Amino acid sequence: MIDLSEYEAGKPYKGRYKHDLAHLQAHLEQILVAHIIHGRRAVVMFEGWDAAGKGGVIQRLTAEWDPRHYEVYPISAPSAEEKAHDFLWRFRNRLPAAGNVTVFDRSWYGRVLVERVEGYASEADWRRGYDEINAFEAGLVEDGITLVKVFVHIGQAEQDKRLLSRLHDPWKRWKTGADDYRNRARRAEYLAAMHDMFARTDTGGTPWIVIDGNDKKAARIAALKAISRQLEASVDMTPPPLDPELARIAHEALGVEV
Repeated sequence: MIDLSEYEAGKPYKGRYKHDLAHLQAHLEQILVAHIIHGRRAVVMFEGWDAAGKGGVIQRLTAEWDPRHYEVYPISAPSAEEKAHDFLWRFRNRLPAAGNVTVFDRSWYGRVLVERVEGYASEADWRRGYDEINAFEAGLVEDGITLVKVFVHIGQAEQDKRLLSRLHDPWKRWKTGADDYRNRARRAEYLAAMHDMFARTDTGGTPWIVIDGNDKKAARIAALKAISRQLEASVDMTPPPLDPELARIAHEALGVEV
């Protein structure tokens, strides 16, 4: 059972952050190349509190990736067209092609989180949402898609500190709004919804990764390590052999042994 109160220690990162981050990013680049070579598909989705640091993790996750083979989708309120379909429709339309990775900054779990707490979905709809989500995720796995689910958690004090910093820094003000404070006021309700979500959707096939986000550097390293473990577990990481014919052509062109 996942208990978010166990992810609030916020211990500072003790390693060589820049060195360790660069090492992880280089490995993540190799993982994406393996997906490209073998035509594998993956979805990495993020949930968590406002100002928890999801964007910072995503930025560092994709820093060394070939932009032709991944897409990041920030998920906000559904459009009029999206509302005309079931709540999973807009996610089905954004699933990756072979050899690609899709990253969702927020996800279909909005049905059982914000839509539940804010009353955008009826109780019958959000309760039914758990089964719909589990079936959707099982379908992704059956279709050969690796699904990585990441939840970034922060305590109330740390969230308040970050929200305040967004007001003080004029170049960060675009990142905050009234919704942040409306959600903050209902933290207890969100916590209850989150714990229900974990209890009902932390399945063996698609388990949750919960990250203590109270220290940004430690959170980024922990998240990238966990994501890389899940992604590489489902793809052959053996690099392709050198084509002898290509080696011959290169030797003739470059005048050196390859």
